[in-house]
Amino acid sequence: MNPPTTKNQGGNQAGQARDQANQAVEKGRDAASHAGEAVSHAASAVGQAVAQKASDVASAVGHKASDAASAVGHRAEDATASVGSGLQTAADKVREYTPDGGMLGSASRGVAGALDSAGKYVEDRNLTGMMDDMTSLIKRNPIPALLLGLGVGFLIGRVLSSRS
Repeated sequence: MNPPTTKNQGGNQAGQARDQANQAVEKGRDAASHAGEAVSHAASAVGQAVAQKASDVASAVGHKASDAASAVGHRAEDATASVGSGLQTAADKVREYTPDGGMLGSASRGVAGALDSAGKYVEDRNLTGMMDDMTSLIKRNPIPALLLGLGVGFLIGRVLSSRS
């Protein structure tokens, strides 16, 4: 009766091996699932870190652009003030080098006065103030402003087309 016992023992061993193999497969699936979750969490963390870094870089670029625009604005304001001062200096030179009397003296005083007042206006109002004045002038007189714009555009078009 030995042969049947050996057969049963071989069947039990095969069943145990099958059970162990199934358990190993199940553990492998669990490990793969946990590994997938870990990779997913890691990818999410990396994605958040990259998004935060991109946001920080974009913010820094925005601040730099704002600073550059502000610096350009300040330079433009300074240049405008310098132009105003230059106009006043030109008015002084006109007064200095032109005759005081007669028709030429009267005309030179008028030119010097116009240069002086224009220089004071440009120096006092700067670029921002002049733009505000221009905007209010256009709002008060829209039709003449439109006609003037069309005329200037026509003249620029004529000059550019004659050069071609």
